[in-house]
Amino acid sequence: MTTSTNRRVKTAKLTPEFYQALIALDAVSATGLDERLADLVRIRASQINGCAYCVDMHTLDAAHAGEQPQKVNLLPVWREARSYYSEQEQAALELTEAMTVLSVGHVSDEVYDVAAKAFDEEELAQLIALITMINAWNRIGVSNRLAPGHYNPS
Repeated sequence: MTTSTNRRVKTAKLTPEFYQALIALDAVSATGLDERLADLVRIRASQINGCAYCVDMHTLDAAHAGEQPQKVNLLPVWREARSYYSEQEQAALELTEAMTVLSVGHVSDEVYDVAAKAFDEEELAQLIALITMINAWNRIGVSNRLAPGHYNPS
């Protein structure tokens, strides 16, 4: 039986303190990271998690920030299009995938070591925070079946 989107709870409305805490965390989740790199991470995690709302939002954000359309379009196959991505972006995408799909191999030492070489300790800690945050948002978006098409980047 398919559940109607109308029957899904509205997390923001029913748990306002929790939702406001997420917004506060989100505001600092990418501190010190390049905005375009943060957008790529958010998009890739959202693609993996199947969050249409978040994919829509963050692809619009990336375009608004001036990201190359090819980089965004090729994210699902970034390994086959490595020439479009810097070493740092590749390391971030690899870590994003490992942290997003924890049940498949966890975050291997190899993946972690590549990220640790591409980012200094503070940046790496911030990247982990960003990946954690977008995965939290994805779970809300998917559970509540948030529909794309209503976001306007400012």
